[in-house]
Amino acid sequence: MAKSAVSMTPTLSDFESLLEESYLDRPVAEGSVVKGKVLAIENDLVIVDVGLKTEGRIPLKDFDVPGKPADLKVGSIVEVYLERIENALGEAVLSREKAKREEAWTRLEEMTGKNERVDGVIFGRVKGGFTVDLGGAVAFLPGSQVDVRPIRDVGPLMHVSQPFVILKMDRRRGNIVVSRRAIMEETRAEQRSEMVQNLAEGQVVDGVVKNITDYGAFVDLGGIDGLLHVTDIAWKRVNHPSDVLTVGQTVKVQIVRINPETQRISLGMKQLDKDPWEIVAEKFQVGSKVSGKVTNITDYGAFVELEDGIEGLVHVSEMSWTKKNVHPGKILSTSEQVEVQVLEIDSSKRRISLGLKQVQQNPWNAFAAKYPKGTELEGEVKNMTEFGLFIGLDGDVDGMVHLSDLDWKRPGEEAIKDYKKGDMVKAVVLDVDQEKERISLGIKQLTEGGVGAAAGSSAPKAAGASSGAPRKGSKVTCEVLKVEDGGLEVRISGTDITAYAKRGDLARDRDSQRSDRFAVGEKFDAVITAMDAKARKVNVSIKALEIADEREAVAQYGSSDSGASLGDILQAAMKKSETEK
Repeated sequence: MAKSAVSMTPTLSDFESLLEESYLDRPVAEGSVVKGKVLAIENDLVIVDVGLKTEGRIPLKDFDVPGKPADLKVGSIVEVYLERIENALGEAVLSREKAKREEAWTRLEEMTGKNERVDGVIFGRVKGGFTVDLGGAVAFLPGSQVDVRPIRDVGPLMHVSQPFVILKMDRRRGNIVVSRRAIMEETRAEQRSEMVQNLAEGQVVDGVVKNITDYGAFVDLGGIDGLLHVTDIAWKRVNHPSDVLTVGQTVKVQIVRINPETQRISLGMKQLDKDPWEIVAEKFQVGSKVSGKVTNITDYGAFVELEDGIEGLVHVSEMSWTKKNVHPGKILSTSEQVEVQVLEIDSSKRRISLGLKQVQQNPWNAFAAKYPKGTELEGEVKNMTEFGLFIGLDGDVDGMVHLSDLDWKRPGEEAIKDYKKGDMVKAVVLDVDQEKERISLGIKQLTEGGVGAAAGSSAPKAAGASSGAPRKGSKVTCEVLKVEDGGLEVRISGTDITAYAKRGDLARDRDSQRSDRFAVGEKFDAVITAMDAKARKVNVSIKALEIADEREAVAQYGSSDSGASLGDILQAAMKKSETEK
């Protein structure tokens, strides 16, 4: 019996064989996840055998899963992380947490490679976001990635299992960044695509104003938003959408356009009402006078609302007869009621041109009727320029006295020095151009003399007249001021009148019609052939004088028909003239 009992006792070689088999079946190494067997559960500690010489101890709570305690019993097989094979106490150092983490990282990397969503639980707050448990691995959820819109209370989302998308993974550093917003956007995109397919352009739907901006309002159509642009709210001018709409207001809108690529929806409210421009031509006729309210003022004019949805523009040039370079805001003000005249209607371009000055009396017509040409009047010097004086007249209009109309004897540049701004002066109306809105005045015309008086005479004297002011047909002595290829610029002796002798008027003989045969300062006799006071032009002619002398000689001394030559007649005339002298 004893011999048999001794033979059944395991030998040292038997233990070595079992140990080798154990290592062969379960190769273990520090820093790896291994499988172990629960040997016992004592005092909230789980004793696990991983095939080493000694067992390891792990807290029971480490085996808990979110929402329920651990379900372990003796003999259960569990995965643990082997940190060290043996510590100072001779025990294996094991970790269930690190095992779960390694297991989770491997699983998450596989899911990320397949672009799959992962489930997680938001369990804590950190700076800039939240922490998420992804089944053993802890990830960071940025605050901007929680939802498509900022959420004030995240409480309902805490400790609830929900899907996430992994944005970034770094196993070496242990960093994972996830997004819940991406899941929400995908869901919304799917819902939006489905809703867009059920909508059509021209369809009328109800919506709720969700947000108001400077350029329009976003309207919720029941899970999908559309833009109601400010220009599509009403036919009339809407300065800001908040003037017509409020957040939360229910509105009826028409789908104006759907972009299939971006799935953006454009909405309109005014399209549900009749376009007032369809009857503009019937209600308003060109030339008619209408009343309206000023709705907007710009640098180039003012917009006047004639009725709801119908606006016309009063251009700055049509605002006042006399105020030319004035900002429209100094003539009209917003909300002011005004009377205007319809100047032009373009229904295709939805434009109406209006005039403000047309409903007022034209001051140029009134002036012309009250002050005809030749009327003497008095006014204040409003401005002085290099070409004359501007004088304020009745009807808030100005008249101009040109430099050449200031004085008969002195140059205008010198005569204008006698005046200053604010002086009251008398003048004569020379011309009124109502179309060009110009009034020409003269001061020197208040006295006789010069070109103006001469040209104004209705009974010119014959050639050779020596008394009175020079006039057309008068024989005058001229002094050469300037020699040009085309003729001579001269001054009529005894006056300050400047005249011009064209090259063709320098002599009757074509060979003598050369201006270079005259010199500055040289004097000669000529006849005034033209005097234009308005254009301030005087022409003289030596040729005309020669022809006039010839005719006079023929009339007095005979005719060539008698047999005498023209030279004989002229010679006789010259001898008689010398005898008389």
